[in-house]
Amino acid sequence: MWFVADLLLGFVLIATILGFHIGPHSHAAAGIGGVVAAVWLLIMAASGQAAPLLWIALGADVALTAGVGTIGLKGLQAKDSPALPLAHERLIGANGVADSDLNPDGIVRVRSETWSATSVNGKIAKGTPVQVIEVTGIRLGVWGEADATPFTEIPRLGPPEQDDNPIPGKAPGNGTTGAS
Repeated sequence: MWFVADLLLGFVLIATILGFHIGPHSHAAAGIGGVVAAVWLLIMAASGQAAPLLWIALGADVALTAGVGTIGLKGLQAKDSPALPLAHERLIGANGVADSDLNPDGIVRVRSETWSATSVNGKIAKGTPVQVIEVTGIRLGVWGEADATPFTEIPRLGPPEQDDNPIPGKAPGNGTTGAS
């Protein structure tokens, strides 16, 4: 009987530890396993195997099961609630100031943090107020609030364009230089 109790308590412990990596379903399984282990330990006590170790194991099992069951229940209930936006997504709409000239790229300060930025409405002089319009990775797209010089086209944030020819001065494909 002790072997079964050891297996059940081991399962509860392992499922509890894995729950911090896997998620609330593992914590819920640990809670259910803890209830089964507690019932098994009570059956052992009723059958006359009431050693001091049994009561210690039962107390530890009840405490662990209560805690991990609560964590599992709360975690499963929270899965249906919407996730909070990431910290950098909260920057959209925030105001800041250009720490360098943006032509179109530069540095801005928003909420006391320095960010790489791209102007979406033209050249922006250092010290000009800006507003965050978009966030792509760790680069902000900003709109200059005052007298921005317009570009001929509005730059968009995105992946860098790939050059068809990785070797400068060579024409693609034939191994000769581009100049004739």
